[in-house]
Amino acid sequence: MPATTVLTARALLLDMDGTLVNSDAVVERCWRRWSHRHGLDFDAVIRVVHGRQGYASMAVLLPDRPMAENYAENELMLAEETADIEGVVPIAGAPAFLAALAGVPHALVTSATLELARSRMGAADLAIPGTYITAESVGESKPHPEGFLKGAAELGVDPADCIVFEDSEAGIAAGRAAGMRVVGIGPRAAAYGPTVQVDDLTRVRVERSGDGAVRLHIG
Repeated sequence: MPATTVLTARALLLDMDGTLVNSDAVVERCWRRWSHRHGLDFDAVIRVVHGRQGYASMAVLLPDRPMAENYAENELMLAEETADIEGVVPIAGAPAFLAALAGVPHALVTSATLELARSRMGAADLAIPGTYITAESVGESKPHPEGFLKGAAELGVDPADCIVFEDSEAGIAAGRAAGMRVVGIGPRAAAYGPTVQVDDLTRVRVERSGDGAVRLHIG
């Protein structure tokens, strides 16, 4: 039986795609079409796009293209992704995990726009936390730490007292750059150096302590 890791924090910062919501089917459909239009290998493309805003992924994949074109095409991509909710489901354990966070300071920190977040969280029947940092809230995409630092500031908690939940390379790098510990969710997270990694949220138990901290039993 795997060992249990116990982490204590004052606040939790939660990614959405791959962490609370399984939207891989939509992401793969949209980016497969994009790859075909640009004559790029889909397998190479999909390794880049998880965790980043679309324009930032395009900048990595088409480094010689003007950023204005990336921003414009990203608007089209966002419309496609927002309208397509087929196959969007909660990550195992997500409903119970979010319910256990009642009264615990936490925020959603996602590279999605608010409209896209509402679409996907709604499709998965999950409520968006009262505090959220979306694409509109930041000037830099993950792996830049801006989103997580803004989430901590919104909650009034020191970054060192926050724990990030993430699945992607860009997201885990962003959490670490913010000076936070990172719980990697899902099998792809294991390769990117999180503090601890589990397959899904059924492996996380939330315990509130009397001093206002939250204790996570992971594993």
